[in-house]
Amino acid sequence: MLAIVCPGQGSQTPGFLAPWLEVPHVAERLRWLSAVAGMDLVAHGTTSDAETIRDTAVAQPLIVAAGLVALPALLPETVRDPDDVAAVADVVAGHSVGELTAAALAGVLTAEQALVLVRERGRGMAAASAVTPTGMSAVLGGNPEEVAAALEEHGLTAANRNAAGQVVAAGTLEQLAALAAAPPARTRIVPLQVAGAFHTAHMAPAVDVLAGYARALTPQPPRIELLSNADGAVVESGSEALWRIVDQVSRPVRWDACTTTLAELGVTGLLELPPAGTLAGLAKRGLPGVEIVALKTPDDLPAARALVETHAERAGGSAAPVAPTNDTGLTPASGGTA
Repeated sequence: MLAIVCPGQGSQTPGFLAPWLEVPHVAERLRWLSAVAGMDLVAHGTTSDAETIRDTAVAQPLIVAAGLVALPALLPETVRDPDDVAAVADVVAGHSVGELTAAALAGVLTAEQALVLVRERGRGMAAASAVTPTGMSAVLGGNPEEVAAALEEHGLTAANRNAAGQVVAAGTLEQLAALAAAPPARTRIVPLQVAGAFHTAHMAPAVDVLAGYARALTPQPPRIELLSNADGAVVESGSEALWRIVDQVSRPVRWDACTTTLAELGVTGLLELPPAGTLAGLAKRGLPGVEIVALKTPDDLPAARALVETHAERAGGSAAPVAPTNDTGLTPASGGTA
């Protein structure tokens, strides 16, 4: 069983999309998504500096678009829908903003709908972050109960539970400074370069904005198993998936629960879409024995295709063959429509 996972904010690095523009149709598709997002994603993925792409309003559309333009290179030539992850995987999940990538790949949203939502999500979260100086810090190691007690003592929220011994605390800068001054035993506090306290009550204004857009959509049922950050559950309906994504903006990310579900489902292979690396690293610790590929550049495509052929289940228990070519024959107009 093959899982495809989609990374969240903080995974982007300057120039990470530059080699992907050499893959046929990626540049055209990225320009199409740029038009939808209302920003130059080609420039942000190739020439923009680290400070520019750290901006929440830029980073989030860039990350979602990266996953959507990279996937078609994995698909068999017979597959005409460039977002049809069901052709190469059995389950999909995204971390934080990566949930929008996953929802589009699972067919809950079109690529265009996902880009509009992530555009407004990024803008809304950036605006909410400007109201009060807030931030996030990783708490590495320590006793889980002692870490939870320390966060509660300082009024902080466990915004991300990524894995055992990896919790991200979020709150005001004063609260985070107090935690750093008196950390729980056997922990290391690492401030994160983010604009605000994501996945906490500080993001409530952004939830309201996103909900307004979500009410205009008619989401479709997932075409493959789709996991939710809220609790790691497999989401059955498109409507439930969409509203979980909306609520998730101000609620904690439980990637640890998603990892548990992937193990319970019997996943044997895991592929992380660009900008890859973070979730693959977590999977190496949380999913022992699972074969993992981080699709960072087109040079990783042969390994990714081999992973698909080995692990993706089909009728009869075998994976559909994947043509060893980058040329999917797709055009921007052929993808992302309901």
